[in-house]
Amino acid sequence: MAQILVVDDEEKIRLILNIMLTAAGHQVFEAESGRAALAVLEREAVDLVISDMRMDEMGGIELLASIREKELGCPLVFITAFATLESAVEALRLGAADYLVKPFEEKDVLLAVERSLGVRRLLAENIRLKKESVADGRTAPGIFVSQPMQQVHTMALKVAASEATVLLTGESGTGKEVVAHLIHQASNRCHERFVAVNCAAMAPSLLEAELFGHEKGSFTGADKVRVGKFEFAGGGTLFLDEIGELPLEAQAKLLRAIQEKSLQRVGGNQEIPIRCRLVCATNQDLARLVSQDFFREDLFYRLAVFPIHMPPLRERRPDIVPLVRHCIEKLSGRPVAGEILTPAAQKLLGEYPWPGNIRELFNVVERAMIMKDGATPFSSDDFPYLCSREAVPSTGDDVFKVPAIGLDYEELQRSIVRQSLELTAGNQSAAARLLRVSRARFRTLLSLIEAQPSPPGGSGITVRVQRIVIKRGVGTKE
Repeated sequence: MAQILVVDDEEKIRLILNIMLTAAGHQVFEAESGRAALAVLEREAVDLVISDMRMDEMGGIELLASIREKELGCPLVFITAFATLESAVEALRLGAADYLVKPFEEKDVLLAVERSLGVRRLLAENIRLKKESVADGRTAPGIFVSQPMQQVHTMALKVAASEATVLLTGESGTGKEVVAHLIHQASNRCHERFVAVNCAAMAPSLLEAELFGHEKGSFTGADKVRVGKFEFAGGGTLFLDEIGELPLEAQAKLLRAIQEKSLQRVGGNQEIPIRCRLVCATNQDLARLVSQDFFREDLFYRLAVFPIHMPPLRERRPDIVPLVRHCIEKLSGRPVAGEILTPAAQKLLGEYPWPGNIRELFNVVERAMIMKDGATPFSSDDFPYLCSREAVPSTGDDVFKVPAIGLDYEELQRSIVRQSLELTAGNQSAAARLLRVSRARFRTLLSLIEAQPSPPGGSGITVRVQRIVIKRGVGTKE
């Protein structure tokens, strides 16, 4: 079964093609113009476009040009009532997969569809190879020399040959999505889509519809059917980032979808098979979240079939110089020869703890390039940001010791949140980075406190802690 978009300004032609293609087992979308077709292509995973050549708002030729410019990877079959040898040659020269003349017979349409779907795989593969040859951001997994990353690279290549679900763990900014791309590219799904979803960036009320799609009229504002990310990924790879932020209700539905290998759209009853491969990532300790009843234990074991831990940058210091060179070449758009860092700069970058990992390293290098107009080598003076910052404490067991007489945990939590807000002038995003937690996790911490005006002469922010009892995701105040 394929998803086919029919584009024609005549409703009768669209209806005839819809009946023919639906009877053959295909899913059909319709558009009355080339401009409307582009809107459909932006939101739906279309395998083939069948379009009239002459339309008022945007013709088929312009539509084909837009499809090729956007590198959507779906072939186009032209249909027209004004057939000439010159127009047929022109259509094929521009890249059309086939050419049909009105009135057409059903067998001719189905034959053109079958041939064109064979072209689709070749188009997708060609686009993938082209992107890999011009965009080194997708080859970033090869930028390493350290032993920990060599192990990660080997594990990623081995699991790519299987269909196992992969769970990538590690701190923010360590390159989990880059490794997810590597797994996708090294698998036999490389010619299909790679779809990334940030579970913490979407409202909990919309997350289910985003993942599984919805039927028309299933809720207010659902004026049409929409496929979810699972369907949109098709036979490719679905990457769920920050999976630890998934609400418990969505966790239950995700578990069922993984177990049954099928899903139901919101408001629908039809079972839709899942064909994509699942790769998840988190910067949290899911085992700890399971023990605290914030994450389902059965889902955890379903996701952690093949776990891969991403080492922080402070544990792969030999990679710092190659990463700096890659960043400079990426930002400048040209290869860089010779030394890029003085010995003093190498020492400074090598000793810095990098709490923000590779993301922070790239930001530091970009800032230095702007101030120095891209000239190299960089000296330690080009990184005043690092020189002015105090060393960030390690994450070992000696960070904090519980006193033998015990402590007031709620008071400690209140103090930590208050201090982080004071240090960042109330900026919640900056406070979350200071505590090395995600923005969504920091919002959870804020939900446990209540800000109140500070007393005269106070520190500026006073918070009152409310004790919350959590049982399977249901909170009640005591």
